[in-house]
Amino acid sequence: MPADPRAPDSRTPTPPDAALLGRTVLLVDDDPTVLEVCQAYLEREGWTVVLATDAFTALDRAAALHPDVLVLDRMLPGIDGVEVCRRVRATRPDVPVILLTALGSEDDRIHGLEAGADDYLVKPFSPRELTLRVRTLLRRVVAAEQTSAPASVDAVLERGRLRIDTAARVVERDGVALTLTSREYDLLVYLARRPGRVFSREDLLGAVWGWSHGDSSTVTVHVRRLREKIETDAASPTMLVTVWGFGYRFDLPGGQTDGGGGA
Repeated sequence: MPADPRAPDSRTPTPPDAALLGRTVLLVDDDPTVLEVCQAYLEREGWTVVLATDAFTALDRAAALHPDVLVLDRMLPGIDGVEVCRRVRATRPDVPVILLTALGSEDDRIHGLEAGADDYLVKPFSPRELTLRVRTLLRRVVAAEQTSAPASVDAVLERGRLRIDTAARVVERDGVALTLTSREYDLLVYLARRPGRVFSREDLLGAVWGWSHGDSSTVTVHVRRLREKIETDAASPTMLVTVWGFGYRFDLPGGQTDGGGGA
C-alpha cells in the first residue's frame, strides 16, 4: 500500500515541470486508499487526475477523455487490467500505460508488457516512484507533440523496407503504416538512428525508458513485440538482431549506408 501523502516528508519536493502542467492522468484501481494516495501525489505535479474503480468505467473514460497517461491496476473487477490495456491499445496505441500489479512474478510482468503496457510497478510501491514514472512518460508525450513540424530529409529514416517519419511519428513497412505503442516507437527510433551499434538491455533501459535500474525483461518483451511488427520473420530477424551475451543491434540491409537521420 502506498505511503500516506498527508504524512510529513522531510525531503524537498521536486518543483512541478511547467511543460507538463494540466496534463491528464487516468488512474484506475479498485482500492480507495491507493486512489487517494496516488491522486494526491500526482495532483501535486499540476496534473489533472481522473479516477476509475472498475474496468468498464476506465474504458469509458479513456475513450471520452483521451488521457495523456493511463495508470492501470492489474486486478480489477469485471475484466482485468491486462484486457483493459489491450482494448485501449486497439484504439489508442500511442497512449502510455503503466500497469500496477500485486503479482510480482516475471511471467506476470511479461504478460502485462506483452499486452502493450509501457511500464509496470509491483505493489507495494512508492507513490514518489509512480510520480517519477508518470513524469518520464509525459515528457515523451510532450516531446512527440513538439516534433509535429513538417518533415525534413533528416527527419525521415529510410531503413530497408522501413520508412520512419520522426516528425509525424509514423512507421511504414513496404508503404503500410504500422501500429506501434509509444515505447515500441521510441525503441525503434533510438536503434535505427544508431545502426551497427550494440546496446545492452541496461543501456536501453536508461536511454529509452529513462531508468537507472529496472527489470531488463521489459526490454526483451518490447524487442520481441517490435520484431513481430517490423521483421519478415520475427523468429529469424535481420534488422533487430540479438548479440548473444550482450544485447541488441539494428542492422541496415546489405549494401545500404546510413544516409538519413544521423546519430
